[in-house]
Order: sequence, then C-alpha cells, then structure tokens
Amino acid sequence: MRHNPDLIRTLLSVANALADAARLRTLQHFRAPDLQVDDKGVRAFDPVTAADRAAEEEMRRILAERRPEDAVLGEEGGATTGSSGLTWILDPVDGTRGFLAGTPTWGVLIAVADANGPFIGLIDQPYIGERFVGSPIGATFTGPRGPARLRTRPPRPLPSATLFTTYPEVGTAEEGAAFRRVASAARLTRYGMDCYAYALVAAGHVDLVIEAALAPHDIAAPIAVIEAAGGVVTDWSGGSAAGGGQVIAAANPGIHREALALLAG
Repeated sequence: MRHNPDLIRTLLSVANALADAARLRTLQHFRAPDLQVDDKGVRAFDPVTAADRAAEEEMRRILAERRPEDAVLGEEGGATTGSSGLTWILDPVDGTRGFLAGTPTWGVLIAVADANGPFIGLIDQPYIGERFVGSPIGATFTGPRGPARLRTRPPRPLPSATLFTTYPEVGTAEEGAAFRRVASAARLTRYGMDCYAYALVAAGHVDLVIEAALAPHDIAAPIAVIEAAGGVVTDWSGGSAAGGGQVIAAANPGIHREALALLAG
C-alpha cells in the first residue's frame, strides 16, 4: 500500500467534506433560470459558470484549513504548491455543458495524487445524490438505494460490450477514426455522459470509456475510482493516463487489450 491506512482514512474524510461542500454550491445554481455563463474558449465553446467558481473556492477554503501542507490543482484556480508530496486535483463541475443543459450527468471530481499518480478519487453527482469513491482500502458507492461496493464488470468479448465517449467526434479526425474502429465492434455505443460514464464503469454497468484531449483534472478521480473497483485506465498506448490526453478506461484487462489493439489500428 502506497500510504498507511490511517492517512488514507484522513484523506477520505477530507475528500468527502469537499464533496459535501461542492454539492451545496453547485445545487444552488443547477437549473437556475438566471445562471450566468462565461466562455473560456478560443475556437470552441468552453463554458464556466458561477457554480464552477463557487464550488472550487469552497473546496480550496476547506483544504487551506484542513490540509494546508498539500498542493492543489484546480480547473478554475490553477496550481498552488505544497510541501507534503500530495496534490489535490479538483474539477468542481465536470461536464459544464451538461450542467447548462439541465442533465444530471455532470459531477464533482476530487482526487489525491502523489508522485506515482492518483490513488484516491471521488466522483459525486449532487442532483441525484450518488457518490463513487475509490482508494487503496476499497471502492464504495452511496446513493438513493443506500451504500454498496463498487466492482467493475467481468471479462466479456468486445461484441458484447457497452462503450461510452462524451463527444461523437472524440478528438482529431485520426482519433475519431480510431474510436470508430472500437465502436464498430462494440454492441452498444453511447455519448455525452462526461464523468458519469467513468462512474458507470466502476459500478459494473459499462465496459469501456474512450476519450481524447482530456486535462489532468478530468481523469485523475476516475483513474483512482476505477482502479480501486478492479478496472484499468491508461492512455491509448497502455501508459499512464494521469496527464490526460488520450484515455481509455476499461472494466478489466481483457477488454482493455482488445480495445487497445483496435485503437492502434
């Protein structure tokens, strides 16, 4: 185990406190008729809202009180340095376009990473009250039906698999063509779920998520949650996905290998 269980439990307590605070801040704005939206994009629409800013500000405030020695990397507030060797990676609203559309598939992403990558992750969907948590001491879920253990799907051939991605075009034309090779072999392909698709991999409902052009804050929490639940998350070459970019999340090593072979052409 990379860190002792007492430290992991302490970090999980803080992560849950951050998620509780972010729930309150984001739900104050979700489906609000007067929600202010700014566009961060140069070429493509890249929205940010008061919910993004308020949730990250509150999470940073809590971290300054409870974990002042840790570094922080947030989508909205950028990076601050620390002395502990640990970094909190925050995405206050992953799926802001879905947030704007009123769909309950966006989420709050919280991760803790060390030099080896993310080892604690939390995916929270405030509106429907679902929380997916992964760490070296286990993978758990809480929701309207109560708590449960997270476990990814057992191996199945790609023609029986369910595949997700957020955008139909995936990335560049070349990346889109690679994705379509996998999609043409899968039984079911769905779009537009943002971080919730990764949560469904951890919960055993989905076999694969394949995406491109991700930022570290998009994928750090899903890596920790899915790996704790028994899955695999890498880049399209089978290396670390912690830096973002091209990412494949798989329910098990078998379907991961099968999909990687098709991505490579």
